[in-house]
Amino acid sequence: MYQTKKELQFFVNKLPHKTISTNRFGAKAILCMNRKNFLKTLAILPLAGIGMNLKNLSKATQNFANTEKMPVLFLGHGNPMNAIEENEFVSGFRKVGREIEKPTAILCISAHWETKGTYVTAMENPRTIHDFGGFPQALYQVQYPAPGSPALAKDVSSIVTQTSVGLDDKWGLDHGAWSVIKHLYPNADVPIVQMSLDYSKPPQYHYELAKELAVLRQKGILIVGSGNMVHNLGMVAWNKLNETDYAYDWAAEANEKMKQYIINGNDAALVNYAAQGKAFQLAIPTPEHYLPLLYTLALRNNNEEVSLFNDKAVGGSLTMTSVKIA
Repeated sequence: MYQTKKELQFFVNKLPHKTISTNRFGAKAILCMNRKNFLKTLAILPLAGIGMNLKNLSKATQNFANTEKMPVLFLGHGNPMNAIEENEFVSGFRKVGREIEKPTAILCISAHWETKGTYVTAMENPRTIHDFGGFPQALYQVQYPAPGSPALAKDVSSIVTQTSVGLDDKWGLDHGAWSVIKHLYPNADVPIVQMSLDYSKPPQYHYELAKELAVLRQKGILIVGSGNMVHNLGMVAWNKLNETDYAYDWAAEANEKMKQYIINGNDAALVNYAAQGKAFQLAIPTPEHYLPLLYTLALRNNNEEVSLFNDKAVGGSLTMTSVKIA
């Protein structure tokens, strides 16, 4: 195709008033396209593309009826034992589950599914994945048999344009998803699709990708990011796990700044977290638990309220701070 404006103009100048072509059946067709009309045609092509995109978007979401706009959540999932323990964090998850309308389906972006490329689970019945070690047997016996939603998976694949979204039939529900969603919907009666994190992409990529999911909020889909804002397992004070709201100074500093940025709508600072100083570097030694927060924040509209819950530290270097946007 034509790489520069100069190359395109050269082609246009060579166009005759009438071009005669012969199709494969030998019939001749007269194409009455002069240079002026050709340029007009080129000018409307972008608009035609927009029309096609809107048409494809409408088609992609026709599997789900229009609803009131659903909230968006970021859930600090923390210790997998939260799946079976009774504590204030579990109570917080249950409370938010009661506050919002029951969704048609859930799209969950979990810290615990990292891939090269972006994928969504597309099976009818996702398995419960026990992706951890060293815990009591009772935790491994937990099953969360929520159905999947191949229709939602296909819609996500169609809606997203900045990358190809693959349909996965092998993963399932990891503990970043089921250990918290089971408290929102204990009957496992809401279909769940998980979306993976492409570990090869920068934070801005994830933030922009999330924005493309916005239409799903008006289709009854609850979008949930699951991770932890401050998450440094290498520095956990294991002897302080039972001490309420114990945080290292740097963890408390990072968490407070993150909350300020969230409340003030300073998403740019949160996307560019690597430039926010030493406390952020310690709080986010690896990005996978932090990136789901960016998916949640990217879906916020200017007129929406942000509320924080489960805002406590654990073991010095973890925070359970969770976010609701509605």
